[in-house]
Amino acid sequence: MAIKEVDDGLDALRREIGVAEIMSLIERTARWVDPETFRLLPVWFPEHARRQPFYKGGWSEPQLNRSRSNGSVVHKVEGNVYANQALTLALGLRKANRPNWSCCHIWGVDDGTYQKSNAVVQDRRFYSCVANMVLLPTPLKAFTDTMPEVKAMLRRCAANLYGWKCDHEILTAVVNQPVIPVADAYPDSWPTQPDEKLPMGLVALTPAIRKSAEQRLAAIHKEVANPGAHYPLENVLAVLRYWKIDL
Repeated sequence: MAIKEVDDGLDALRREIGVAEIMSLIERTARWVDPETFRLLPVWFPEHARRQPFYKGGWSEPQLNRSRSNGSVVHKVEGNVYANQALTLALGLRKANRPNWSCCHIWGVDDGTYQKSNAVVQDRRFYSCVANMVLLPTPLKAFTDTMPEVKAMLRRCAANLYGWKCDHEILTAVVNQPVIPVADAYPDSWPTQPDEKLPMGLVALTPAIRKSAEQRLAAIHKEVANPGAHYPLENVLAVLRYWKIDL
């Protein structure tokens, strides 16, 4: 018998696998940054945000891309490169040894259709903030992108783990909305209140991670002291002030 129409794909999925089962997969595979690492360096690349233009070394001149189809030249913009790099370093990893893992932003504009502009990750304060990210096996990223109940539970865990909620003005209603676990789906190992416990998969701050944070902070200091022609100095200083990062 031919199927003439289908219902919402999320509803079809929920009939086959419960939210608790999905959350169990996420709980057992997610990799979280240590709160101590977050406090050491909250934001790793204050000069970058999604959709911001790329520049060549030293912020000297625009990084351009030429279209293979029509030869047009456009300014290359940031996708998720530096968020990925921030999370990778904060977890003590290297890009080469994390195949099929994806950087998932926790706080952002909720839009499973991918049609809305995500003002949160376009904000330098939150784009490379390691309390705003979790590392997940790539197939599970679709759950965090499209299922609101999954996103809500990730936010609850992150808020309790790091003692921080994203205060971007576009998220006011979301941040103040109480999070009610779905059918007891909130993972047992995740904190339900601040400083209660550490989630499964947390990567402790190591000497190597501390060194990476110190090197990154030193690089920020160097760029601020000697900014290139296109370096977004005022924006970076605003980010550092927001996070109370001393120069």
